Amino acid sequence: MTTATLDTRTGATGIRPRITGFTAESVFVKRSLLHSLRDGESLLMAIMLPVVLMLLFTFVFGGAIDPNGGYVDYVVPGIILLCAGFGAASTAVYVARDLQTGIIDRFRTMPLRSGAVLTGHVISSLVRNLLATGVVIGVALLVGFRPTAGLWGWVAAIGVIALYILTITYLFAAIGLAAGSAEAASGYGFIILFLPYLSSAFVPVDTMPSWLQWIAENQPITPIIETIRGLLFGLPLGSEPLWALGWCLGILLVSVAWGAWLFRRKAGRR
Repeated sequence: MTTATLDTRTGATGIRPRITGFTAESVFVKRSLLHSLRDGESLLMAIMLPVVLMLLFTFVFGGAIDPNGGYVDYVVPGIILLCAGFGAASTAVYVARDLQTGIIDRFRTMPLRSGAVLTGHVISSLVRNLLATGVVIGVALLVGFRPTAGLWGWVAAIGVIALYILTITYLFAAIGLAAGSAEAASGYGFIILFLPYLSSAFVPVDTMPSWLQWIAENQPITPIIETIRGLLFGLPLGSEPLWALGWCLGILLVSVAWGAWLFRRKAGRR
């Protein structure tokens, strides 16, 4: 006859209670934020590189593109998304490193939701990138960026930016799980960071060759940038917000599902 043994830590018959609520998520968010603070060089580069690009485009190329000096108003929305991309790319490296070192195997033995690890990475990246975006906007205001939006225009623009950051961060988290190493994850992320250069971020789409216009008009970055630009400067939005939301929500849903599947598959095999 078998007898059940009482686990003095749980007060149950050898069964550990599952962590409820958002306790696990909050722990992993704190963990990821602490890792970010320790990796100050990556955080600094995620802020400095977009700022340097903004200064380069504004003061070196801006005079040739717009002799009237208004190019800074045009380019800043694209720089904001570029900043978000650079910041989110580090998430792929962090996730791949966790998988490579085997720490995720240890997490899987604990009574918590499997998605808590990825959620911690994503939420901490969202916080980091919003702070970095604030720094970029502050520098832009110093060099002549003059949006005309009121309070609700700013709120709506920040909401679109936050949704974009959340979307691309989940995508990078899934890429980190799919990559074979942290180095590979960094390389895959670098490819995605080229998308803003093939959009209306730096020049109007109608100035591009006809074959490139089709690509620029039918990729997700252009409607997101045009929505942010329209909200900040009171420009006609047309159908751009619908396309922007559609792209973001679609990519987000696919990334979350892909990441969950990869987590169960890859973490379970290691």
